[in-house]
Parts: sequence; structure tokens; C-alpha cells
Amino acid sequence: MAFTNFYAHFSEKQLIYTITVPLSTSIILANLVIILGIACNRQLHNTTNYFFVSLLVADLCTGVALPLIPLMGLNRELSFSSCLMAHVFPNFLFLAFLFNLVMVHYDRYICIVDPLHYNTLWMRHSFPLALFAVWVPPLLYACLPAFGWNNWRGPDWNDCCHDQNVTLLSNCSANGTVCCSYRRVFPNAFIYLEVYGLVLPAILLIAGLTGHVLSITRSQLKDMCRLHRSVDRSSKVSDKEHRLNLRYTRCVVAVSLTFLACWVPYLIYMHACIVFLISDTKWSSTTHIVLSCTGIGSMAVVPLVLGLSNKQYTEPAIKLLKKVRGRWRRSTQESQRK
Repeated sequence: MAFTNFYAHFSEKQLIYTITVPLSTSIILANLVIILGIACNRQLHNTTNYFFVSLLVADLCTGVALPLIPLMGLNRELSFSSCLMAHVFPNFLFLAFLFNLVMVHYDRYICIVDPLHYNTLWMRHSFPLALFAVWVPPLLYACLPAFGWNNWRGPDWNDCCHDQNVTLLSNCSANGTVCCSYRRVFPNAFIYLEVYGLVLPAILLIAGLTGHVLSITRSQLKDMCRLHRSVDRSSKVSDKEHRLNLRYTRCVVAVSLTFLACWVPYLIYMHACIVFLISDTKWSSTTHIVLSCTGIGSMAVVPLVLGLSNKQYTEPAIKLLKKVRGRWRRSTQESQRK
């Protein structure tokens, strides 16, 4: 029985690492490429890109912590301090990533909607204060379980060490460890407040800002087409108008696909967790692992989509790849001649 439980627990960890390690590696490398691209181009050294670098650093940290997030749904044999760290640290990085993402979207939104007052924003004149606003509040909120808001001494955890889903931990109290579970660390009120008070409003705010920008772009596009027709004195749609409408359509399609691919999986995972938390029923660990890996991983791709779509960010990496390719071709040609 103990061997069966150990094998099941090992298989769950193996599944998590199989899914998250390639995804985590890709996220880390892509963020490093974009950060180096901004650092190598002095023209990009401005406050807007500093906000974006802060987001990339948070995304890189999220990529590092990505394998730890699905592990939060498993019961493990850990000490009190290790259990808190295993849950508080990934949660802090996730919230910091979300706060940075909101800051970047808001900064770009103001730049488009109100460009005349953009340079007077407090964020641009108080960059350290802006960094404080996106890194310190997530840290304080994530550390609340360490300050006493937890279920560590709850009455329902007496038999946790004999859970069928984990290794038989009959010697928990003897070796100073306990069965670590997210239910011990995060009370239900803490989870509800984080999901419906922080995460969901942040996602809705990002969606609202993006939708408003697309609406403004559409109205400006109509004005441009109307002005073009008045100059040409023609009621027919010209090739230039057709190209503008096609470019706008591509932009809308790209934004829609990004939202569907990056945000919808996380929203499904988030509400599935809440449903099972409310019903107080156990669900398949495999389902939880797949949903958590795809949900968090897809959301971590959002900054990479924003960064890789900008040629200025990726130009140094492209030049380096071209140099490496050129040297490799020359070396192969020389070897063939010999």
C-alpha cells in the first residue's frame, strides 16, 4: 500500500515536471532575449520600457516558479516553514506578475488615449514608487498566511498524514514534518479574496483597456478613411482604405486569439478550483495538474507575445543569430572545400 501511494505521488511529480520544465525553459529564455534586446538598444531606455522590463523580470520569475505552482495542489511531507515558503513564494511571484501586467497595459493605454498628458503621469516621474506599487503589495498579501491567516491548526487535519493520495506519513510528528497542503496555508476567505478581489478584477481591467484601445483605433480608422475619400472625391473604397481595414482586422484577430489562448485557460482553471473548493470535493490530481500547468503557463506567455511582436526588442537576437548562421555556413563551406 505504501509503495503504491509512493508510486502515485512520484507519477504526479513526474507529470508536473514533464509539462512545466519545457514550458518554463522557453519562458525563461524568451524573457532573457527580450531583456537583452532592450538593454542593448539605448533608444529603448525610457520609462515605458522600464515598466516592460519589470514585467519581463516578473514573468521570468514566474517561469522559474512554474513547476512549483502545480505542486501546491499536492499533499507533501514538509516542515512548517518549508510548507509556508512552498506556497507563499509562488503566490507572490504570480501576483507580482499580474500587477506588473496591469501597470504595463495602463501605461500604454494612457499613451494612446491621452498622449498630451502622458508625460505628466505620476508613474513616469516617480518610477521607484511605481515599482513599489507593483512588487510590495503582492508580497504583503502573499505573506498574510505567514503572519497567522492560515488553517494550520484546523481540526480537520488530524488524519492528513494518512491521506491516500500521498506517501504514508505515519511518522510526521516524530520527524518534525507534517502533511503540507494548500488548505493548511490558504483559508477559503483568503482564496476568495485573491480570486475575486485581485485576480479577476485585474484581468477584467486589462480586457477593458485593450477593448477601449481597439474601439479608439476603429474610430480613428473611420476618420482617416473619411478624410481620404473627401480628398480623392470618391465614394469607392480605395486600395489604401482596404489595406488599413485589413490591418485593423488582423490586429483584432491577433488580440482575440491571444485572449483565447492565454487568458481563457487560466480563467477555466481558476473557476474550476473555486467550484471544487466550494463543493469541498476531491478531484483528479491529473486534471488539476493539467489545468494548472496550462492555465499559469498560457498566462505567462502574454508578455512574450507583447515583446516578440516588437522588432526593436528582438533585433539584437536576430542579428546575433544571423552572425552565428553566417559563421556556420562559412565553416561548412571551408570544410567541404578541404
